[in-house]
Amino acid sequence: MQDKSSILFYILGAFFIANAILAEFIGVKIFSLESTLGLNPVNFKFFGFENLSFNLTAGVLLWPVVFIMTDIINEYFGRKGVRFLSFTAAGLIGYAYFMVYFSMELTPSDFWIEREIGSETVNMDLAFNAIFGQGLWIIIGSLVAFLIGQLVDVIVFHFIRRYTGKSKIWARATGSTIVSQFIDSFVVLFIAFYVGAGWEFKLVLAIGLVNYIYKFIVAVFLTPILYVLHYFIDLYLGKGLSEKLIKKAAESST
Repeated sequence: MQDKSSILFYILGAFFIANAILAEFIGVKIFSLESTLGLNPVNFKFFGFENLSFNLTAGVLLWPVVFIMTDIINEYFGRKGVRFLSFTAAGLIGYAYFMVYFSMELTPSDFWIEREIGSETVNMDLAFNAIFGQGLWIIIGSLVAFLIGQLVDVIVFHFIRRYTGKSKIWARATGSTIVSQFIDSFVVLFIAFYVGAGWEFKLVLAIGLVNYIYKFIVAVFLTPILYVLHYFIDLYLGKGLSEKLIKKAAESST
């Protein structure tokens, strides 16, 4: 615990994995971005489908954080660091889903099944299963999309870094996130709803495009946070250790 680089990797990795798992589980909720912000629906029209608006999974609150953490880990620990944490996160997400499905099979206590919430009686067991019992194809789609997105992010990040060098953090971080989020947006929908639910391919493309527009905007607006994180990490590590880690990460990822 005296090694600052090890402590940094532990903190970044823990935050990365925690956000990835949370994003998977809160993603079951679909919310209206426009209504949340008190705005009128945007009503996009793509591929012949009208009245498309920002109806998003709650997971979009955390996935941008995951990809920011990916870029920070990429900067200081390189391709191997990101891959290690990505596969670890995917394994723990799979483990979490297994334990949730196991808990759904437990026989509920009689006194717990019905609860008075407000003026209504709620069947807690049905509610629990409805919220946590995501379909198999959704789980597979989200895991595959997560891994592909992470691996693509690493490749694009270091491809851009090869031409920009140490400068222009915004270019490699934002560029890699924009590309990886584009792939992520469509892979998860394709597996979960085109393969799993039989949706029309054009509908998958239309909804995926709406999701990507949101992610693109968020990725651009969150870019300044990277500089803030860099500042505090460099302050913690010290200039010498910080430059050493960044250089080693770049060389090992070439």
